[in-house]
Order: sequence, then C-alpha cells, then structure tokens
Amino acid sequence: MTFLCDHDVATDVARVLRARGYQVTELREVLPPDTPDAAVWAHACAHGLILITCNRADFLVLAQGTERHPGLILLFRRKTHQAEAGRLLALLANAGEQGLSNNVNFA
Repeated sequence: MTFLCDHDVATDVARVLRARGYQVTELREVLPPDTPDAAVWAHACAHGLILITCNRADFLVLAQGTERHPGLILLFRRKTHQAEAGRLLALLANAGEQGLSNNVNFA
C-alpha cells in the first residue's frame, strides 16, 4: 500500500508508517502546502495513492464525487501523534488493502 499524507498529518505519523514498511509520500515533498484540496485529491488519484488527511469536510465531498479512487483515510486528531499513528496502524491491520481501496475510512 502506498500513501500520500496531507500537510495536516504529522511527520511522526508518516515516519511510523515508513518504519512498518509502507511507502509514504508527504504532500510537502511533491506539492506546495497551499495546493488546493481538489488538486491534492487529483494527484493522489492519478498516482494511485491512498490519501491520509485530517480534513474531513473537503475531502469527503471530493471522494464522494469520484467513482473510483485509491482510498481516503480521515485521521482524527488525538492528544499525541503516537496515538494517531496507533489508530492508523490498527485500521490498516483490520481493513487491509481491499478494505481501503475505493473506500473512505476513519482512524
């Protein structure tokens, strides 16, 4: 599974995913941080990247308007980045690649 972490996802979360063997691209590595959400979503879809974001409002609308997409994970902010990473890893273990593809998941 390959992921694109939106600019609102902590680098610590991306680091944990990489340590577990996942391929992760952080938005700031490929696009400016002020890139409009629609362009971020288009980039994720064009490159087959599951988007991880804390921005529920905008990306839910974009995902619902896309017939097929790699997947969207809406990450809830928690007291620590370790807690966020833990919830994300639990989701990945439970859902698997098939449960993430073309779905919206919450962690």
